[in-house]
Amino acid sequence: MTASRLAARKIIIDTDPGQDDAVAILLALGSAELDIVGITAVAGNVPLKLTEINARKICELAGRPDIKVYSGAIRPLVRPLVTAEHVHGKTGLDGPALPEPAMKLQDQYAVDFIVETLMSEEAGTVTLCALGPLTNIALALIREPRIAPRIREIVLMGGGFFEGGNITPTAEFNIYVDPHAAEVVFRSGAPIIVMPLDVTHKALTTHKRIEAMRKLGSKVGDAVAALLDFFERFDEEKYGTDGGPLHDPCVIAWLLRPELFTGRHCNVEIETTSELTMGMTVVDWWGVTDRPKNALVMRDIDADGFFALLTERLGRL
Repeated sequence: MTASRLAARKIIIDTDPGQDDAVAILLALGSAELDIVGITAVAGNVPLKLTEINARKICELAGRPDIKVYSGAIRPLVRPLVTAEHVHGKTGLDGPALPEPAMKLQDQYAVDFIVETLMSEEAGTVTLCALGPLTNIALALIREPRIAPRIREIVLMGGGFFEGGNITPTAEFNIYVDPHAAEVVFRSGAPIIVMPLDVTHKALTTHKRIEAMRKLGSKVGDAVAALLDFFERFDEEKYGTDGGPLHDPCVIAWLLRPELFTGRHCNVEIETTSELTMGMTVVDWWGVTDRPKNALVMRDIDADGFFALLTERLGRL
């Protein structure tokens, strides 16, 4: 093992792939600064039986069948599962024709893997990268509360404040799918960095940016271009933009280049009682309450720098 590998930041990617999840995983796999301890699948964009397959498809696309993939929560803590096939297609990875994975799913339950890893690794060395609903992470915190102070940070894609919601007028999809899990996570005391819609809606997959990936001339570049060609069609029509928001890779990009983002520490609470605003992230951006600041919430991104980083790292695979 090289010295750079020894110094790499240890991460667990908790995910519900999803085209944008897939690109986030590929960004991590193309970055030597990150040591992917494991990938944990959760139900979200599509049901668990598909997200656990999709995570392995992406590892194999990148030539990394050594990555360990674990299957987690099949449904949210309290509410029925809501999925997003209307955005991601029936497989969750519609676009390119990716073969069924040969690599095996790990036997261990994802929640147990998260707990075991955080309890066995040195405290403050493992980052949780949450790309989907927070069910697995909440279950881990409920099962073993002692992991909270051992987490280096939780970097998550979720929520929105000035931007509002994308699945309801007030709620972003990941938080809406399991608001009770989000409530557990935001009240855990673990350090949290949030990539809300306010940031991701500024990271648009324009035609020029997708073409740069296609011009890599690689299997990964072609697959990502095909994934994004499919993924962007929904948001282009919805928002009337050139390209759609590329949400989840912002989580990984923050680990690699935090200077691409700007935000502030503030309090975030999750609405779990009102059906009208269920899953709303109530962000005290202006500090008008005395509630403790429990998250670093991002509001802006250097989109050109972000896509330059993404394309360069995809070129390494």
